[in-house]
Amino acid sequence: MKIAGLVLAAGAGRRMGGPKALVRDPAGVAWVVRVVRLLVAAECSPILVVVGAAADQVRAELADEPVEVVEATNWAEGMGASLRAGLTTLRSAAGPEAAGVAGADAVLVVPVDVPGLTIEAVRRVAADDSGLARAVYDGLPGHPVLLAKQHWDGVIATAEGDAGARVYLREHPVVEIECGDVAEGADVDTVDQLPDGHRAG
Repeated sequence: MKIAGLVLAAGAGRRMGGPKALVRDPAGVAWVVRVVRLLVAAECSPILVVVGAAADQVRAELADEPVEVVEATNWAEGMGASLRAGLTTLRSAAGPEAAGVAGADAVLVVPVDVPGLTIEAVRRVAADDSGLARAVYDGLPGHPVLLAKQHWDGVIATAEGDAGARVYLREHPVVEIECGDVAEGADVDTVDQLPDGHRAG
């Protein structure tokens, strides 16, 4: 199964004081780059990154990464807009924006603000063959989320606001894959929540 990667990195990060895509880990690597490299290591292809706020700065961070950038012009609506933009590009089989993205059987969706995510968790979810799966951490739902292509239209139709795919996942049987033993799944929204050594961009 060919699995694409989809990084949601369009938010303004108002509570963080700036886009979370540009927050840096202790090595100085932007969070958006860190997530991309996790998906590369998991052999996801292609990898799409949805940008919005500070789009030019985020693009610059990605200049040397093997990604295709999708701009969500309506990113301010919330995560749902980014998810729709990414999945719409993935499902499109024609047009310049689709070059290299056709043919994926499924996609791993990862928001940019989960600094405790590890390659072990990404690979564990990617290995599931059910077509609809998500990581859970001590039983609590998190990311990545695996969406086979037969689910993309349904997610696009229901993704609104900051709920992302939550409505669709609630209404369909989802395989839950425990990853709490190999990663931390909490998303980080404020400077006070940043792990040691991480700094706002």
